[in-house]
Amino acid sequence: MRRKRQPKSLPLLPAAAVRQMVSERLTTHLQLQAEGYTCSTQVLTDVLVKASVEGATIESTCDDLAAVPTGHTVRNYLNDQLRPEDLPQIEARVNAALTADLPQRLWRGGPLDLAADLHDEPFYGKSEELVAYACRGAAKLGTTYFYRVATLYHIHQGVPTTLALTFVQPGDTTVAVLQRLLTRAAHLGLQWHCLYLDKGFCTIPVLRYLQQQDYAAVLACPIRGQTGGTRALCTGRSSYRTTHTFTSAEHGSCTVPVAVVRTYDTSRRRRQRRKARWLVYVLVNADLRPEQARQRYRSRFGVETSYRCMRTIHAQTTARNAALRFFLITLAFILVNVWVTLRWRFCQQPRRGGRLVDKDHFQLQRMGRFLRRAIERTYGTVDAIQALSVPLDP
Repeated sequence: MRRKRQPKSLPLLPAAAVRQMVSERLTTHLQLQAEGYTCSTQVLTDVLVKASVEGATIESTCDDLAAVPTGHTVRNYLNDQLRPEDLPQIEARVNAALTADLPQRLWRGGPLDLAADLHDEPFYGKSEELVAYACRGAAKLGTTYFYRVATLYHIHQGVPTTLALTFVQPGDTTVAVLQRLLTRAAHLGLQWHCLYLDKGFCTIPVLRYLQQQDYAAVLACPIRGQTGGTRALCTGRSSYRTTHTFTSAEHGSCTVPVAVVRTYDTSRRRRQRRKARWLVYVLVNADLRPEQARQRYRSRFGVETSYRCMRTIHAQTTARNAALRFFLITLAFILVNVWVTLRWRFCQQPRRGGRLVDKDHFQLQRMGRFLRRAIERTYGTVDAIQALSVPLDP
């Protein structure tokens, strides 16, 4: 008579282990150090992590914890190690931290579909030192200056994973930014089948670069012009493919195939008349029908999910150090990648045909609470204040 197999004990993921993994990731790859009397390397990383998961500032985080130094002390350590002239070295260390301990399944599935996007963080101020690292853009959120970051993603089982990240300075061209991202992907040993690029990459130099390198790519094309330009393509009653010539006084002209998609606004109520809207995609070495281009490009919208996740665990600051501002942005991306790794390891459900990841078992908010509680148990919290003088009678 066959004996039944005894179920193996399942591993446990405590909050302390999550905190330890994040601390090791930051100290090993980002090389943050502090050897002061009141501030150690562990204290430095814990303050940064708690500020990120709460979306708070370094000063308010230090005020909330009982056994940590002041925010001024922590910022001094960060300013000494994060200098604007060292941005290339900081960027290299950040990229190493992003891809540490990622699931190896990403590298085993053959050529990947990669998505690149640009993310802007608004900057408010008039400091010449800060403006030198800020890019100009269309007015948004009360400013025209932004700290810009370009990211490269791969979407696996509906979860976008950040593979590369680069800081965009005002003098950088879009071609140089894209080359840095793809160079990092090649350094990881990744091969890609098709690139899905944001509207910010839809420029003549980028189109020429993709054609010269023989890369397959789908680019979202902004609709510009009153009657001419790409707006002239938005006519008819159905989607279609054609060619379009982009012209520029600085870069000349470039002719590429485009897919013009006619769709409808699904946000309108049923009783209201449906309103058609147009989408234009540039197809470089990609033989796709208009609807195919739209459906495949829609898959990259998972990138926006990653940006929303990043914003929920992004520490706030008014520091004048551009490298520190860049570091706090990248720290949020690193925490999201750590969450993706932990969810892959601890949320697998056995099934026929391959395991399935339970996305609700370990959400990003839960990891944030794990980190916050583990840090607060270590240092304690300020739960009372003392009056500065004897209160007056009511």
